[in-house]
Formats: sequence, C-alpha cells, structure tokens
Amino acid sequence: MSRYSFKLPDIGEGIAEAEIAEWHVALGDVVEEDQTLVDVLTDKAAVDISSPVSGKVVELCGAAGDKVAVGGVLIVFETDAHAGANADANPDAAAEPGGGAAPAAKESAPAESANAESPNAKSVSQEAASAAQDATPPGAAQAASGDKVLASPAVRRRAREAGLDLGQVAGTGPMGRVRQADLDAALKLGGSTPAAPVGSTPAAQAPRAPVTPPPQARSQKIIGLRRKIAEAMTASYQRIPHFSYVEEIDVTELLRLRERLNAERREGQPKLSLLPFLGLALCRVLPDYPQANAVFDDANETLHESAGVHLGIATQTEQALMVPVVADAQQRDLWSLAQGIDEVVAAARSGRAKREQLSGSTITITSLGKLGGLVSTPIINAPEVAIIGVNKIREQLSLEGGQLQSRQVMNLSSSFDHRIVDGHQAASLVQALKRRLEHPALLFMP
Repeated sequence: MSRYSFKLPDIGEGIAEAEIAEWHVALGDVVEEDQTLVDVLTDKAAVDISSPVSGKVVELCGAAGDKVAVGGVLIVFETDAHAGANADANPDAAAEPGGGAAPAAKESAPAESANAESPNAKSVSQEAASAAQDATPPGAAQAASGDKVLASPAVRRRAREAGLDLGQVAGTGPMGRVRQADLDAALKLGGSTPAAPVGSTPAAQAPRAPVTPPPQARSQKIIGLRRKIAEAMTASYQRIPHFSYVEEIDVTELLRLRERLNAERREGQPKLSLLPFLGLALCRVLPDYPQANAVFDDANETLHESAGVHLGIATQTEQALMVPVVADAQQRDLWSLAQGIDEVVAAARSGRAKREQLSGSTITITSLGKLGGLVSTPIINAPEVAIIGVNKIREQLSLEGGQLQSRQVMNLSSSFDHRIVDGHQAASLVQALKRRLEHPALLFMP
C-alpha cells in the first residue's frame, strides 16, 4: 500500500483557486476511479472533481467553504502500488513521486451551462469564489517566491486590521494554511497588537473580536454564491463613492397605456409590466448620457462607454440575487424588450442562465415590486456606474387647476458612481426618464 496525495487540477480559464462546496466522500471511504469526490466553486463555474485512482480516503484537506489553490493537496488516498505507478503519467497532479494523474471533472448540470476551457473539468453553473491565492508547502510560514500565504478571507482581514504580515505567521493548517489560532498565537507572542499601517484608522488598529453567537442560534457558514455576493457588495460599497438621487414620477398615463396594450396584445406576446417601459425609456435617453451607460476599470482608470444598452435586471432567485442581462436592448421594441426581460429572468430563476446572460451589463434596473417602499438606496452593480431603482406605486391626491385629482405616482431611487457621474448629470438623466415616463407617447419617438 502507498499514500497518494491528489492535488486540485487546473480547471481552466486562469483559475488559481476554488472553494470547496460539498464533499461526496468521507474519511475511511473506499472510492473507485472516476467516482465523484467533491464539488468546488470558482468565480466562473461549479465543477465536479472525480477520483483519478481507486483507494481509501485517509485525509480531506479542507471543509465546505475553505479555498484550495490549484496545485494544492485536496485529498489523500491509501492505494495499492499499481495505482501509484499509474500516476507517473502526470507528475504535476501528485504531491510526491508516483502520484496520480489529474482526473476529468464530471459534468452535473444541463449542457447549456458554461464550460471551462480545461479538458480536466467541465463547468456546470454560474457560481462563486474570489481572488487568486497559491498553496503554501505544509508547515511553511511563507509560500515560495511570488506566492501568497494560504488563509481564509476572515484571517486575511483580521491580519490586515492588526497590521500583521501573514508571511511571518507559522500556519498549522493543511498546506501551511494560517488559521485564526495561528493568528492568536502570533499576536500574543508579539505582546501587543502591532502598529497599524500609516493612514489606518484607530478602529482598524485592533484585531476584530470574535463574535459570540446568541443562545440557541442557528449558525451556518456563508459559502458559494451567497459569499460571492457578499464579497461583491462589500467591494462595490467600499470602492465606489455612491450618491443617490430620488425623483417622484407620475405614472398615471403610463399605467393606462399599459392596461390598454395588455388588453389588446396578440397571442404569444408577453404581459407588460413597468420594467420594459423603463428599459425602453433608458434606451431612449442614454445616448445623451453615455457616461452612465458604461463600465469603469478603476484599476486602469479607464471608462468604457458602451455603444449598446446591455440592460441588467436585478432578480431574486431561490439561491440569491442575480443580475441577468438583456443584451443590446436598444435594438428591441417594447414587446421584444418585455420578452427578453421575461426570458433572462426565467433562466436565472430556474438555474438555466447561460454565462453570456449573466455578464456584460452596462446599467442595471432593480425593483422590489409591491415591496418597493417609498425610497431605496441601491448599491451599484460594479463595474457599472449607475443603477435605477423602482419603488412601489401609490395613489396620491394632486391639486391641478384648483381641482383635486387622484394620481398614481412612484419614486425612482437611483445610485451613481460619483467618480464618473456628477450630480447635475445624474439629475438630468433622471429628469429625462421622468419626462418620457410621464408622457409615454415619447417612448415611441427617437
């Protein structure tokens, strides 16, 4: 018998690490070659990893929610000598001489899901993960030249807040991963909290105290798509100087038009909500405000203004919030736009959305429908620079010509990236939308 350490294979598209989503084996299990071992998540896809050999599981190098670098040990088997000999065909997949070849990851979702480029894996759904890390040798305090210390985002954040270099901390976890206990030991050994970096705030100088859960709390680790959303929202809120602008829209005439069009729609035409009207209004006014229909590469300080309106639709699904995209919305009429919105929303909610339907948006609409409240402050879907929020419709009395009239009104609550969009530009854009929506005949004019 021999021990065989199987490393996470290259799963394509420049992926440097993956998050463990779910193990399908446990310690002591005897597995067969090509049996599914684990589901992992990257920032591109969810991937099944299958076993390259038959053998007994003697070590799992991580739990659900942990991240493993490509080339890092994922699982250790006890195998017979024959299995070890076969592994010589791909030495990069083994942690020691005689290790096994990288397996082919099995596809476990419909064929329309996006596919990874590597022959070792097929992507099966749009899912989660974050920035690249590389594995550290077992027991090493610091990775090889050019590599990063292996640690969870929480450990990295705590070390950063404490002003502590993780490269100087001896990791006791798998592959030298630095754990919270290692950080505790390093801080205690130092005698006090290290000095904070220049420019840090006093609150950032002390390590964050661990959270004590309330009695009878139901605790769950935030992983997968939910963690990806948390990371994206945090990055957007921290990096983008948001400002919001709220305007009241009289939609009385728009609602009458919608009711009339819905009553006379032809067979096969979708029922109209307010979203396609708002989308059409955006397509009409954005040519005059190209800086709002754009994506900002802040790393390279470059704004990419889009020739087309690629409309993101913030959509609540059973898994989490997603933003499917209607590409080139400016080329569609009202009915086609309504159909396109219905199609991408349905695809996102059913888990059938293709990769191109979940990326490439240049501006996003968000609406909570009847739960929309009076005012909201939506967070921008980075790297976009604007998001238009729809609040609920309410009846309101209006004095016109000395007479009280009942009107249907709603607020548009929109947020903008103040690095790119000035207050005057944002207000002018929303006022242009207001004009089109309050006089809906203008929606059908260039």
